[in-house]
Amino acid sequence: MRGAAAAPNPGSGFRPAGRSGAPYRIMVVDDSAVIRGLLARALESDPDIAVVASVGDGQMAINAIRRQDVEIVILDIEMPVMDGLTALPKLIEARPGVQVLMASTLTMRGATVSLKALAAGAADYVTKPGTSTLTTAAEFKRELLAKVRALAETRRTARGEALPAPAAEGAVPIEAVPARPAAIRLRPMPGERLEAIAIGSSTGGPQALFRLLKSLAALPQPILITQHMPATFTTILAEHISRLCGVHAAEAADGEPVEGGRVYVAPGDFHMIVEAEGKERRLRLVKTLPENFCRPSVDPMLRSLARVYGRRVLSAILTGMGQDGLRGSEALVAAGAAVIAQDEKTSVVWGMPGAVATAGLCSAVLPLDELGPFIARHAGKGAL
Repeated sequence: MRGAAAAPNPGSGFRPAGRSGAPYRIMVVDDSAVIRGLLARALESDPDIAVVASVGDGQMAINAIRRQDVEIVILDIEMPVMDGLTALPKLIEARPGVQVLMASTLTMRGATVSLKALAAGAADYVTKPGTSTLTTAAEFKRELLAKVRALAETRRTARGEALPAPAAEGAVPIEAVPARPAAIRLRPMPGERLEAIAIGSSTGGPQALFRLLKSLAALPQPILITQHMPATFTTILAEHISRLCGVHAAEAADGEPVEGGRVYVAPGDFHMIVEAEGKERRLRLVKTLPENFCRPSVDPMLRSLARVYGRRVLSAILTGMGQDGLRGSEALVAAGAAVIAQDEKTSVVWGMPGAVATAGLCSAVLPLDELGPFIARHAGKGAL
């Protein structure tokens, strides 16, 4: 572990934050010394990151976080003495403002516990290396570093704290987003009768989806959701949406017709698009190349909706890192449809919504709890 080196993070934020600060401070919590070592090496390959603590169970993590000024915790789920789900609220209480990434396996149990952790205050999750569908160590490292950097930068800039000082080489940048203009320009809201609602989300998305969809249970339009998640996790996500939000949600199936009042979740490892067959619209699950490092990706879904529904779509871009949804939103706006976004204050990471907002594509940029009433109000105008 180290505590001094620092390096750049080009183009990753919206604010002109100072860059004279120390590296991001990370704690790794896992009962496997091998996994702790792997995580620490991956993290410290980025000079902007310092692993300041590495411990083997939840109780040790609580003791350590009281001594160390930790910004991000990588927290295993299954551990002796105290497991991750038990430790999670205690860590947040001991160090208010700390961001927690759950380290999960790609199993039904791992997905279920991870979603419980997200509901309990975890910011996001990473899937452990060595699980069956994680294709390469390089992909795991990229995902881990991108999520840690996005959460840490968001935390520091929200607090007005300096980002790591620039260095010549070495940092692994997260997906770049444009600098924020002085003011966000809003577009007029189209007045067309809506035939479909689309939602795109990533980091912080499950928590946001649960809150948003509770206010959309009575809509007559279909709701199509792309959340960045692997297979198995999207199955559990759809089940949780149905149970918690009072809507009929399920993972999309290839070839099924798009029906009003249904919620369709893009399955992990597939892009979900809509195609027109005569007067009928059908879902298609495709394995074209990942976009924005993601499959499912928001952009293919939105492009297909622009082609099939034209002006009669309303898309909401929720919290998430990177820019997925930007190109698809451009296609929707070009077709005359409406795009709205979650505001920065209520987003875990204002990457995806910030990208569409600062590009001038949105008709509204609202706090999370105002998005549902806004969608419901416009979806009810001339409802199907």
